[in-house]
Amino acid sequence: MKRNYEIIVAAGSGSRYGGTLPKQFCDLAGRPLLMTTVERMRKSDPGAEIVLVLSAGMIPVWHEMCESLGFESPRLIACGGATRAESVRNAMALVDVSVARRVGVHDGARPVITRDLVKRLDEAIDNGADGAIPAVAVTDSLRRLNADGSSEAVDRSRFMAVQTPQFFRADRLAAAYAEFFSPSATDDASLMEAAGFTDLRLVRGSPHNIKVTNPGDIAIAEIYLY
Repeated sequence: MKRNYEIIVAAGSGSRYGGTLPKQFCDLAGRPLLMTTVERMRKSDPGAEIVLVLSAGMIPVWHEMCESLGFESPRLIACGGATRAESVRNAMALVDVSVARRVGVHDGARPVITRDLVKRLDEAIDNGADGAIPAVAVTDSLRRLNADGSSEAVDRSRFMAVQTPQFFRADRLAAAYAEFFSPSATDDASLMEAAGFTDLRLVRGSPHNIKVTNPGDIAIAEIYLY
């Protein structure tokens, strides 16, 4: 039987958040935010094998946190790279592609994952998509910045704000990373497109599925979670 995988990327420095620890380890309802992300992923994608990506220096810290709080860490932990793409590549090395159906790639700082969103993404994969990406409408006005410093309005109806988790067929994501990997790749979808896997479908995301970037986002996440 084919297995699903979820890669949770939590190796970033969280420099925009501030503080002494990366944002994915900040306090959310009495424990590190990342624990909530892992727990919610387990409930939202039951049976999936989680691969957690941490920076080398945070791996022992994470294990200490789990031990002190009685939290069960994912079995598979990959060491983060210098870039997000390198981190995902390291995680893909722990995915058994021979038995994998699909791989989700999720931001560790997005704790408000839901079962409904996972179902919508899986439905797109079941219907033959190479990948499925959650997205929400852009509500702010947008302007394009020109090289000379001027700007011009753009039609926001032509743009969507993308979220995670993003789901991909496991064999195709593995092929994309094997053949078209670039440390500077900004996301997995761009590597999939480079490999010729262009059926990447946008799936309805959720306005609650926020990425914690600033300290004020913690209060918002707590409202959505609790």
